Amino acid sequence: MANALIRPMSGEYEEYLRDESRSVGKAESISFPRTTEDVSSILKEMYEKKIPATVQGSRTGLAAAAVPYEGHAMNLSRMDKVLSCRQDEQTGTFYFTLQPGVLLSELRKMISGKRFQTADWTEEAKAAYTAFCRAPEQFFTPDPTETSASLGGMVNCNASGARSFHYGSVRGYINGLKVVLMDGETLTLRRGEQFAQEREGTLRTDSGKEIHFTLPSYQMPHTKNASGYYAEDNMDLIDLFIGSDGTLGVTCEIEIRLLPLPQIIWGVTAFFDQEEKALRYVRLIRGEQLEGCDRFDIHPVSAEFFNGDALEILRREKRENSAFAQIHDIPQQYETAIYVELHGDTEEDMTNRLLELGKAIQQAGGKEEDTWVARSQTDLDRLMFFRHAIPECVNMLIDQRKKKNKEITKLGTDMAVPDAALEETMAMYNTMLKERGLQSAIWGHVGNNHLHVNILPNDSEEYRKGKELYNDWAAKITAKGGAVSAEHGVGKLKAGFLKVMYGEKHIGEMRQLKKAFDPQNLLNRGNLFAPEEENK
Repeated sequence: MANALIRPMSGEYEEYLRDESRSVGKAESISFPRTTEDVSSILKEMYEKKIPATVQGSRTGLAAAAVPYEGHAMNLSRMDKVLSCRQDEQTGTFYFTLQPGVLLSELRKMISGKRFQTADWTEEAKAAYTAFCRAPEQFFTPDPTETSASLGGMVNCNASGARSFHYGSVRGYINGLKVVLMDGETLTLRRGEQFAQEREGTLRTDSGKEIHFTLPSYQMPHTKNASGYYAEDNMDLIDLFIGSDGTLGVTCEIEIRLLPLPQIIWGVTAFFDQEEKALRYVRLIRGEQLEGCDRFDIHPVSAEFFNGDALEILRREKRENSAFAQIHDIPQQYETAIYVELHGDTEEDMTNRLLELGKAIQQAGGKEEDTWVARSQTDLDRLMFFRHAIPECVNMLIDQRKKKNKEITKLGTDMAVPDAALEETMAMYNTMLKERGLQSAIWGHVGNNHLHVNILPNDSEEYRKGKELYNDWAAKITAKGGAVSAEHGVGKLKAGFLKVMYGEKHIGEMRQLKKAFDPQNLLNRGNLFAPEEENK
């Protein structure tokens, strides 16, 4: 290759052919750019030679978006610098500009410790940083379970996490992007500056080239959603790139918005002996009016669900694996758990909301004594460990089974439905899993009616049944007005589901939109569009 940044693919780079989806791809070359200019030069060469390019971050995704089908793999993990800081003069809000390879875990450490490398910053940025260091503690609200996720990956799939119930997804905290298109051109986007005219859009690259395009005509579901291109009349065009699965351009710079960290954070895990009671509790803490119950004004930041099968897997691991010893014992009568997080600034307010939670538990049919409350950081860490331990246990179980049968992987949904469909959707999951005799564990962001149903196949036949079940669910969830992907993105694994959700006409509109930015269809092939759709 003429470009010194491009290396032939060899055995030492084999790990870059896979991501957390457990899918494995292939590539003929790989690169590790460090700057926007590096990315531009690499893509320009690929474009001229018509070589497909797949972009990667930390490869924590679950939809195989970072798995290359062919051609070139561009890994952005070495683009890991924070480039600048600024403070809005009117609101006092702090913004940081960073490269896409910055990890969420590292960003959190830098923000909480107020330890950034500022040597290369402008004097203006250093002055803003000085103000940041003197200000009350800040935080970046999106909190996907996997904190080793890169910020570029989070932007590409519009990541969210538990706290999105209150704060929303990453989209709401992205104020600017610098994107490199497949032909090497750069595009600068700032929130509030470039808008569509109804469904027609025009963007100008930094060199002055105009790109005209039409947004898809579909109406997005009124649920938590990370399924395909964001499209609304007169929309801010920065939102088109957030959640686009990297199919329109390579995100090279990201300006994020911070919020002041609440003074007090408490966590509460309530256990119920019946799933129906737990779901009733969810509706009460959301502020819904139920017959025979008070209306509560609790405003939880998150509401997380764990079903009986998930709790049983955790009980077993606690008995057999010392790594989970710090988790409190989970009595056998605990059938379902709901974790709630509260943010506030005064002890009085938080105490009142905690009392309201206790009343909601009782009116839902639970008992206050069947509750874990965390008011100290140590106790909160234990509850957070409990929340993260269940997915970890399931991944360990699947990895054990995969050693016996390489075809087996965890099959995990990422679907969300409108509020009215919560109970019927849970009943659908439970009934269809039981009918097919499949082991599973269900957890997730129940406040947004967004649950991860994890089928745990024992053999190839169960794996086949599980995949068929997911296809069936995609159609049923769509019919309920839901989304086939709520936070993980579509990637390659869910492209078929996206077609079920939007239909052939709208998938065609999406392809035409992509063609405006990537006319040769070279960037992140397979993401959003099933392979058979690629050349249409």
